[in-house]
Amino acid sequence: MQIKLANPRGFCAGVDRAIEIVNRALDVFGPPIYVRHEVVHNKFVVENLRNRGAVFVEELDQVPDDTIVIFSAHGVSQAVRKEAENRGLKVFDATCPLVTKVHMEVVRYSRDGDECILIGHEGHPEVEGTMGQYDNANGGDIYLVEDEEDVAALEVRNPEALHFVTQTTLSMDDTSKVIDALRAKFPHIKGPRKNDICYATQNRQDAVKDLADQCDLVLVVGSPNSSNSNRLRELAERMGTPGYLIDGAEDLKREWFEGKNRIGITAGASAPEVLVRGVIEQLREWGAEPEVELDGREENITFSMPKELRVKKKQKKNPASGGFFIGAKGQIPRQLLQALAIAVPASPDLTPFELKYSSPLPAITPPATGEAFRS
Repeated sequence: MQIKLANPRGFCAGVDRAIEIVNRALDVFGPPIYVRHEVVHNKFVVENLRNRGAVFVEELDQVPDDTIVIFSAHGVSQAVRKEAENRGLKVFDATCPLVTKVHMEVVRYSRDGDECILIGHEGHPEVEGTMGQYDNANGGDIYLVEDEEDVAALEVRNPEALHFVTQTTLSMDDTSKVIDALRAKFPHIKGPRKNDICYATQNRQDAVKDLADQCDLVLVVGSPNSSNSNRLRELAERMGTPGYLIDGAEDLKREWFEGKNRIGITAGASAPEVLVRGVIEQLREWGAEPEVELDGREENITFSMPKELRVKKKQKKNPASGGFFIGAKGQIPRQLLQALAIAVPASPDLTPFELKYSSPLPAITPPATGEAFRS
């Protein structure tokens, strides 16, 4: 049984940043640190952060006064921001900058009195946050559509001043069909200058198409509430290859692999590489050959941290002296760094060091429950 790995897969820059914001806030200020909604949609990541002292809540009324709150990578509405400001809460915003880009587009349309259509999944926190950027005080409105049927039933006030934006984690193929339907019904509608579906979503969908074309079965590592992970599984199946969405190796069933010779593995943008490694180890125990990584698009995008949480780059710390934070200058692939998943004790003086290697690293065992997780 062969194992083929999609490339790229797993963490994107926005997820990296969001997780590190929570980790560094815990390091600097100590627990508890409140986080509005799961910072990213991954069970393993959330549980590890919870074990470090993060407290996940759905609404700000669950956050005590005079405490720190972090907004998740999915973003929040203007009303939530205003509530936090009125209560004097100290906020660190882990909203993905690519989601913030969509927010800024919606705010601009709202100020101009233009109408806006959001293509997205009802109830998803990113959609709720984006819808909540629009203020209809200037006479316009915002509408949500999920598919072509929604477009057919949609009526707007002013089709002459109409724009569309999209959720960042959608299927590119499905979204393209919805956009075509919008343009057919509303000839004057305008889209964003650049596609709102983020680079990581596009890259992982392209990679899973390549993977599904070469495999008899595709495993997508990701949690059930992860939008982009679900889209990867759906895309594999649309390509004619059976797909399974799994949180990790514990979800694997041996009967899935009966008569299957080529197994593809990918991971959603919120799933850490350590979980992929756990899946590979289980398949190897069942007799699979060593994994082969497919060629793919290189990703080197990073997003800056909030000023108060930035690590001083001039300081160095010997790893042997205790907890440490991993940093690198392009010598180690992001996925390999994620696979290390080193447990880091809470400490306000974490500093980066460079890690270089010239030989293969040993197999990595996922951290046990209660250990810290680092991206």
